[in-house]
Amino acid sequence: MISSEAILQVFCGATPRLFYPNPCSNLLTYSHGSITKCKKRSRSNAIRFFRCSNVHTRRQFPTTPSIRHETFQNRRSFHHLTCKCQTSESVSGFTAEDANGTWVVDNPKQFNTIQDTNHPPNLSDSKDNHKLKKEKDDSTSDTIEDEAWDLLRDSIVNYCGSPIGTIAAKDPTSSSVLNYDQVFIRDFIPSGIAFLLKGEYDIVRSFILHTLQLQSWEKTMDCHSPGQGLMPASFKVRTVPLEGDDTATEEVLDPDFGEAAIGRVAPVDSGLWWIILLRAYGKSSGDLSLQERIDVQTGIKMILKLCLADGFDMFPTLLVADGPCMIDRRMGIHGHPLEIQSLFYSALLCAREMLAQEEGSTDLIIALNNRLVALSFHIREYYWIDMKKLNEIYRYKTEEYSYDAVNKFNIYPDQISPWLVEWMPNRGGYLIGNLQPAHMDFRFFSLGNFWSVVSSLVTVDQSHAILDLIEAKWADLVADMPFKICYPALEGQEWQIITGSDPKNTPWSYHNGGSWPTLLWQLTVACIKMGRPEIAERAVKIAEERLGKDKWPEYYDTKRARFIGKQSRLFQTWTIAGYLVAKLLLKDPTKAKILMNDEDSELVNAFSCMTTSNPRKKRGPKSSQKTYIV
Repeated sequence: MISSEAILQVFCGATPRLFYPNPCSNLLTYSHGSITKCKKRSRSNAIRFFRCSNVHTRRQFPTTPSIRHETFQNRRSFHHLTCKCQTSESVSGFTAEDANGTWVVDNPKQFNTIQDTNHPPNLSDSKDNHKLKKEKDDSTSDTIEDEAWDLLRDSIVNYCGSPIGTIAAKDPTSSSVLNYDQVFIRDFIPSGIAFLLKGEYDIVRSFILHTLQLQSWEKTMDCHSPGQGLMPASFKVRTVPLEGDDTATEEVLDPDFGEAAIGRVAPVDSGLWWIILLRAYGKSSGDLSLQERIDVQTGIKMILKLCLADGFDMFPTLLVADGPCMIDRRMGIHGHPLEIQSLFYSALLCAREMLAQEEGSTDLIIALNNRLVALSFHIREYYWIDMKKLNEIYRYKTEEYSYDAVNKFNIYPDQISPWLVEWMPNRGGYLIGNLQPAHMDFRFFSLGNFWSVVSSLVTVDQSHAILDLIEAKWADLVADMPFKICYPALEGQEWQIITGSDPKNTPWSYHNGGSWPTLLWQLTVACIKMGRPEIAERAVKIAEERLGKDKWPEYYDTKRARFIGKQSRLFQTWTIAGYLVAKLLLKDPTKAKILMNDEDSELVNAFSCMTTSNPRKKRGPKSSQKTYIV
């Protein structure tokens, strides 16, 4: 049985490295939360000797709620994972010899076709021209990929001499860095997948283990600490002088759990993405020892306990504040946003697959299975909308007080916006963005719909219907650059009320209907899963025409994505990585399986039982087995 005081294996030297030597080779025992420091002495430029020492920080597993009155500033000095490098030289950027192929120089040969007007066109010449054009397009694509890999490797961040992640953006044209020089959990996911697909596992392993140790630290803002298990939104590697020694430097990992973020919103999606990446690492590398480690198993359980904790909510969906995910500013997604629910479902499936079957995990697995059944039923039944469902909502009766009510959430038909009536195609459908009492957010949110397909949160028929809608509404969702983060944009008074007149989220910009190229990789996985990769290929081809020329922007503005975003960072890492993952998966679609979740037959049977059961039979005294109202 694994307790919360379990001895955790520290990543430095606990398991063999696949590529890079680790300067820390000792096994450190957690006792009330210790952190690792690596000392590095420089005897010569060729030989380095490493010695590790320990210092203590806080790691508490409170049994009762408590209010902590220490100030954040007093705690901040303890919130560092440190590496003491006793050399005046700062750690240089990661460089490695590319063992995955040679670089291609773009020097395509030009061809001029001359036709003799006195003779009819030669069909063989036409075929040759088509072949030459295809070869030229392939050459251009290879050149863009080479550039992308070069930029991705240039964004790598090192800690203790080993790669640990990639920064959000490395834009030489911007004078304001803000937090774009940090390693974001969600931003690293496409980078990590790209490295896994290339067979470069060490950086992903290092990222997983270092962020795991950050999870254990106390998070405090205004004397309040969130629940155990929260993963940071980002972290930064800082190099600072070592106190008392002018010839030495100290590297520290400085995490941000939302206490420094704009809006001070905790990142709900970080832990969910972490679990998904952990499973992908095991399936891609074949190294299951990582997920079997005691500290990793404990980390998974802490995330699950935080997500499955009891609360006031009546629904199986996760209740969150505004801006807890990729959309991290006020955009009216508070409540039960689709993106969080799809990631939550996927993370539950991945965690169930990785959790060790032992006595201490029995209750957690039971709760997990119950939640999976309730969540899948809830999303498929109440979030789905197509022309048929829209017509049903249009005819809803309201103010129904009954256990057998059709309009269970008391949705008023007048909520149906005129844009939706005209926009909904006869063939196709999608999952709405949010559902709460008397409120349905009918906006199309891309990531939530993509990942619902990938994770099998929706049925096979619904998955195809989502792709049908994308094809039918290509001009709106893709246009000149894939892919709209949501559709349509909030405008006028609605924009003022919902966003608070956010100058960054103006209509058809940033999170408010902007186009984000990083969404290419999620679209590609969804299309491959449903056997329709041609949709993703079409989107990638559109992106290739501009991304390199536009210097890999973070997002695009205007309804057709014609402009680079007015505040868009250039050389955005997850734009680069998203494109690379899409290209790699289209070349070898079988590799997309590391991210997919197959539909569980037990869940299908349970779903069938729930749809045919009488809700009146479920009323009565609370049973020992946990249930959810759906």
